[in-house]
Amino acid sequence: MDEPELPEIEFADIPLPDEIARAEATRLHGELIKPAGSLGRLEELGAWVAACQGTAPPRPFTRARVVVFAGDHGIAAKGVSAHAPEVTGQLVGSMLTGGAAINVLATVAGAGVRVVDMAVAADTADAVAEFKVRKGSGSIDHEDALTEAEVRAALKAGRDIADAEVDGGADLLIAGDLGVGNSTPSSIVVAALTGSEPVAVIGRSSGIDDNTWMRKAAAVRDGLRRARAVVSDPVAILRTAGGADLAAMAGFLAQAAVRRTPVLLDGLAVGAAALIAEELAPGARSWWAAAHRCDEPAHTFVLEHLDLEPILDLKIRLGEGAGAAAALPLLFMATRLLAEMATYEQAGVTAPLITVPLR
Repeated sequence: MDEPELPEIEFADIPLPDEIARAEATRLHGELIKPAGSLGRLEELGAWVAACQGTAPPRPFTRARVVVFAGDHGIAAKGVSAHAPEVTGQLVGSMLTGGAAINVLATVAGAGVRVVDMAVAADTADAVAEFKVRKGSGSIDHEDALTEAEVRAALKAGRDIADAEVDGGADLLIAGDLGVGNSTPSSIVVAALTGSEPVAVIGRSSGIDDNTWMRKAAAVRDGLRRARAVVSDPVAILRTAGGADLAAMAGFLAQAAVRRTPVLLDGLAVGAAALIAEELAPGARSWWAAAHRCDEPAHTFVLEHLDLEPILDLKIRLGEGAGAAAALPLLFMATRLLAEMATYEQAGVTAPLITVPLR
């Protein structure tokens, strides 16, 4: 009997953002009625958006989308989280009724929210389970998280979801995560790809106590030992120590870059997926901005490895895309400043005699 054909996981070459548009946006900022450089990182972010869109001034965003990838992890049964594993499925229900933090934050920021069940251990609504790979994952301290077919299916799902969102008009994307215990595989992935030690990447995550932290440290140690054996292969890392949610997010982030669509990165789990995505599609990080610094030590390793400077540092560690949604209004502001603010000539205001930005 022939083996079933595995889904293809190759990504197209990543185009670079338009540096001419970035330079033009930077030049335009020098003509607006303000001291040069006085809006700080808002100027830099606006120029990044212009580069992503290939036009200066950039177009205001009209359809920002948050896609939350949900999945359970077998390692949660080892007591590495403050929450019981069944909470993941319950929280999916809360998101579908609009009661989760990301629902509130995204509504305030003017973004839509979509939930995708990749590996929730419970049954969920048909509307979110279209891409479900399995229920839960293997306990990564001693067994693989996924089979080869499952990890490829999850990567393809992420790619297809990104395509669907962009084809549906999304001009800015955010990936969010949901899953009890997902900081454990995320920490393993980060440690494996950044060469970090287990104790350096483990935080308090869901609010764990000392005993839970020690159980988590042991799980990360054992999982990392297995992940390091396949560290040269990003797909194998996902199969060995990741999960379907992390794999789908990696595919989503890589494909967003292929589709020239800017992404605001959230916290630890999304950051771990971003490290994998950059391995799968080198250059993808040019299309991402780090929304915030998650209050998990592993996330700092992510930011340093990707050479990204966070917009916010509010000590958020929830996941769900919450930190990215909190930063979203600032990106909107940065974009509209370039599009709507008057120049000295338009306003009839005398331009400054000194045009060199203050340092």
